[in-house]
Amino acid sequence: MYLFVLCQMMTHMKSIVVFSDLDGTLLDHDTYGWDAAQPILDHLAAINAPVILATSKTAAEVLPLQDQMGLSGLPAIVENGAGLVGLDGADAAANDYAKLRTCLDRVPHPLRSHFTGFGDLSVDQVADITGLTKSAAKGAKTRAFSEPGLWSGTDADKDTFIETLLKIGVHARMGGRFLTLSFGKTKKDRMADVSAHFAPDLTVALGDAPNDIEMLEMADYGFIINNPHHTALPPLAGETDGRILRTHASGPHGWAEAMTGFLSRHDLPKKGEDIG
Repeated sequence: MYLFVLCQMMTHMKSIVVFSDLDGTLLDHDTYGWDAAQPILDHLAAINAPVILATSKTAAEVLPLQDQMGLSGLPAIVENGAGLVGLDGADAAANDYAKLRTCLDRVPHPLRSHFTGFGDLSVDQVADITGLTKSAAKGAKTRAFSEPGLWSGTDADKDTFIETLLKIGVHARMGGRFLTLSFGKTKKDRMADVSAHFAPDLTVALGDAPNDIEMLEMADYGFIINNPHHTALPPLAGETDGRILRTHASGPHGWAEAMTGFLSRHDLPKKGEDIG
């Protein structure tokens, strides 16, 4: 009887794929820890619901995190969507980074001088501005697809800087902390690639920053994770009908709050229910 019920449960269970930002969402803003979310990550793995990390981090940074979170072998959206790794046919390597640095140096010096990219900084300096360990900062500098940096000029000059880059094919997007340059691929674009591969019944996205908005709005269900360290996101399409919700808790606590609530509202096993 138990096996019959189990088979029925697995047969009718909706398949989901979860897309999650890292910094300020699944990772705590200050400590970079995710302990509060690990039980839910484990539960999602148990019900065969892939969690796809979608982050500004590099592949060199993401692969160890996947191992530690129990997400090994899954695709990952890296460098704010400029790259996708771990999926057949996805970018395994690219020389986008060298091209970006060449384009950056074509910007007139008065504008260029206000942008300090990771390529302009030492490992120690990257560690200092990010709060990462020296080892992790080295991974952050191991870039293939994009160039994040800090802007020190006025907002008007930043607009001119962005317009100048766009004329030579470089896109600039503001994340939680950094202005990131790339050749235009976004988290939304890569989310479409991953969704086409898995073909789930439902997609879920979680994020906290402006560069997560398109991903949140594209998903069947989205969660804006509270982040008191920056200005809250504006109202998004989907919030009025409850398709996109905001959490009260922040970081991994908010992430766990969101996914626990999602599992309780849908035809999916909840944490604590035995699925075999």
